[in-house]
Amino acid sequence: MASTLSLAFSILSIALLGASWSPSVSADTHSQPLPLIVISPAHAPSNAPAQAPTHHHHTQHHHLTGSPAQAPASAPTHHLPSRSPAHAPVRSPTSLPPRKFVAVQGVVFCKSCKYRGVQTLLDATPLPGAVVKLQCNNTVYPQEVKTATDKNGYFFIQAPKTVTSYGAHKCKAWLVGSPDKNCDQPTDLYGGSSGSYLWIDRRNAAENLPFDLFSAGPFAFEPAKSVNCSR
Repeated sequence: MASTLSLAFSILSIALLGASWSPSVSADTHSQPLPLIVISPAHAPSNAPAQAPTHHHHTQHHHLTGSPAQAPASAPTHHLPSRSPAHAPVRSPTSLPPRKFVAVQGVVFCKSCKYRGVQTLLDATPLPGAVVKLQCNNTVYPQEVKTATDKNGYFFIQAPKTVTSYGAHKCKAWLVGSPDKNCDQPTDLYGGSSGSYLWIDRRNAAENLPFDLFSAGPFAFEPAKSVNCSR
């Protein structure tokens, strides 16, 4: 009960003092605002608020400041120029020589009696009137042409018109006969008795001729074994 009366008395005293007290405020007090006193809390919060994330604007992705400032730069990629597969150079077809008729030339000799049986033309002499044959097998039936040598032992044969320079490799020339009874044995010198294939030196070929001039031989006859060479 006593505590209650004491509390009521204290409240009454405070009220009387507030009513009787009127602060004297000078003119300067009204001209200047009273200072604002901010009372901070007794204790700061234990955890400061996390810093707001700062965004880096990129084209496609957003990275927080907590992540590394820059992504590691990738090694530059070098693209080698693509190459098309290598191809062998295209060669234009080699132009073939013009197709012509075929002619054959050569010389026939008579060998010296002392070199009978020896493959040589040493001391040999041209044989006039010797018969030479040209045979071509580029058709179903063989085609033959014969001619005789002139006084210098030279012969010239033109192949049939059905034979051209493209088929000359199927032709052969060989000896047929000799007008000299003492020199009538054909030898196989350069294929005289077995047949000589034709050959041509195109470096010296005449372009204005209607035929390609091939060569065969030279050929040679020699004295038969029955001939006495001691005379």
